[in-house]
Amino acid sequence: MSTNNKNLTTSWGAPVGDNQNSMTAGSRGPTLIQDVHLLEKLAHFNRERVPERVVHAKGAGAHGYFEVTNDVTKYTKAKFLSEVGKRTPLFVRFSTVAGENGSADSVRDPRGFAVKFYTEDGNYDLVGNNTPVFFIRDAIKFPDFIHTQKRHPQTHLKNPNAVWDFWSLSPESLHQVSILMSDRGIPATFRHMHGFGSHTFKWVNEDGDGVWIKYHFKTEQGIKNLTEEVGTKIAGENPDYHTQDLFNSIEQGDFPAWKVHVQIMPLEDADTYRFDPFDVTKVWSQKDYPLIEVGRMVLDKNPENYFAEVEQATFSPGTLVPGIDVSPDKMLQGRLFAYSDAHRYRVGANHQALPINRPRNEVNNYQRDGQMRFDNNGGGSVYYEPNSLGGPTESSENKQAAYPVSGVADSVAYDHHDHYTQAGDLYRLQSEEERARLVANIVGAMKPVESDEIKLRQISHFYKADPEYGTRVAEGLGLKVPQEVL
Repeated sequence: MSTNNKNLTTSWGAPVGDNQNSMTAGSRGPTLIQDVHLLEKLAHFNRERVPERVVHAKGAGAHGYFEVTNDVTKYTKAKFLSEVGKRTPLFVRFSTVAGENGSADSVRDPRGFAVKFYTEDGNYDLVGNNTPVFFIRDAIKFPDFIHTQKRHPQTHLKNPNAVWDFWSLSPESLHQVSILMSDRGIPATFRHMHGFGSHTFKWVNEDGDGVWIKYHFKTEQGIKNLTEEVGTKIAGENPDYHTQDLFNSIEQGDFPAWKVHVQIMPLEDADTYRFDPFDVTKVWSQKDYPLIEVGRMVLDKNPENYFAEVEQATFSPGTLVPGIDVSPDKMLQGRLFAYSDAHRYRVGANHQALPINRPRNEVNNYQRDGQMRFDNNGGGSVYYEPNSLGGPTESSENKQAAYPVSGVADSVAYDHHDHYTQAGDLYRLQSEEERARLVANIVGAMKPVESDEIKLRQISHFYKADPEYGTRVAEGLGLKVPQEVL
């Protein structure tokens, strides 16, 4: 293995002490804004491409509504969830992750699944994927991860060496890699895939009592996927296949729909569950925390103008409403900053005032000026606070619910380091035909990797998840499982 004697530094030349773990209050967090290295990485990363999105550049969107089908008021005071039968307008954007704006829809890639609810308490954004987990669990690693999915700085070609080098050195990615390389890696359409909030969030009721929750959107169209061969064929014949399918289905009155469920965990369970429930590389067992139906999402109207409504739509997991709070999930904590910061750069400081992003309720604040301020800019109203002139004031009942933190401020990893059990369980749950396709997809993706060292390191992870899993991948690559993991 090559050695590197150069110290990693910040942009102002200071050495970096930890580039793998963000600084948190205690081992669980939350993440501290004093971690200037984390903030610099995320802020610089958001400004690396002009003007399309750095990730999720290729996408399609639609308008629709959410209808409550089950009473969940004992868990949350969110007004849009307050009454069975209540409907809330929404906008959804589906996307691929790694490709550029002109890339093909039918590639092997996670799909973004972002929903903007226009509630009476302001907008609520749920920004997830079509997978319940993610590749990494700390936002400080996100710019590096996405760099591996992008093009080589010299050749401007996709770089499987970087992809598998990073994954093999980040064993927490194994669960998501196994999903990505499975049949679910290429959905047949945006309509035929589930959606997930992925992160853990917190619901709080009128009494201030909270629970941890995870979101699940279950497609009513049924799950359908494409094989690698069919996906490649479609990519050549119609790279906009998923975009076209979504538009045409709505245009023809075949409105796609999803049943929305949550898993609910009592707050105290987070301290005793068998792994950290805020680790986004893990799923909660549905035997432990069954799905509870909340409502139904229906998409029934296409955009009138793609740029105005789909390209300029901005989503952030920090766009919250009373009754829904965040968790100490370290990946989520970084996204709370990074997404809104990306929109301020890409669309502008006043992106929330654009018609597609503008809340349906009245907006009252002291934000003024900035690029593309296209309303009356607050007129002559008071523009600071506190004031004695009758300007808008805070409402203490809408503060996020408090929760205790403990420990010392430090850059630390999650306490739990079992990266293999859930990936192995996923492998063992599949039929022999599904396992064969999974292994074939992995072998095909890893063959271009030039370094046997990288291949063997990744094979070790597959083997630790399940011996058969690792052995079959090794055989497909013409290698042997490393002796040290046997």
